[in-house]
Amino acid sequence: MDYDYIIRLMPQLASGIGITLQVFAATIVLSLPLGLILALGRMSRFKPVSWVVGIYLLIFRGTPLMLQLFFVYFGLPFLKNPFTGDAFLVLDKFPAALTAFVLNYAAYFAEIFRGGIIGVHKGQYEAAKALGLNSMQTMSLVVIPQMLRSIVPPVANEAIVLVKDTALVSSIALIDMLKCAQQAVNRDMNVTAYIVVAVFYLIFTWVLTLIFQFAEKRLSISQKT
Repeated sequence: MDYDYIIRLMPQLASGIGITLQVFAATIVLSLPLGLILALGRMSRFKPVSWVVGIYLLIFRGTPLMLQLFFVYFGLPFLKNPFTGDAFLVLDKFPAALTAFVLNYAAYFAEIFRGGIIGVHKGQYEAAKALGLNSMQTMSLVVIPQMLRSIVPPVANEAIVLVKDTALVSSIALIDMLKCAQQAVNRDMNVTAYIVVAVFYLIFTWVLTLIFQFAEKRLSISQKT
């Protein structure tokens, strides 16, 4: 393998790696709390809220992420404001990608959170009621801490899938690391850039796996104590 060529590639790939990391980090930071809100909305006793959230989850979990990405970036500008006749919403590449990713992953995280909440034993609710805790206190102090212990593995799986899904942003010409590698291969007729990017994905997913394994271990220790 030509290591000098790899060194020359790194400045070009570095900017793409930065975009990949930004999409990943921003999606995680924004979609997790939104997913929790959606999960609580789906479990709401106020039926209109539960139905609206249910339709949202059906749409974003039932259609491909790439289609959602295309709709946000290419489709929204074709929707017209009925009052002005202008485009309803036009987003640049990065905000469009982030919007699609956050809305999509929030739907998946919502179902994970909902499953975790349902999995908390009913006796915990009764104990919280006996202690005089209201619904909000019960959820924040009793239910959610116990839910976190059970959702680490599925959240870890979704995070690892997200690492690979970030490559989809190249479909709207956002220059992530895969797009940078593709440009390098087309220019130099050399597949080394693909190998370098594959190694980065592997290292990234490996590091995430270690982080989530550590988090799961810590939460299990706290549960025992």
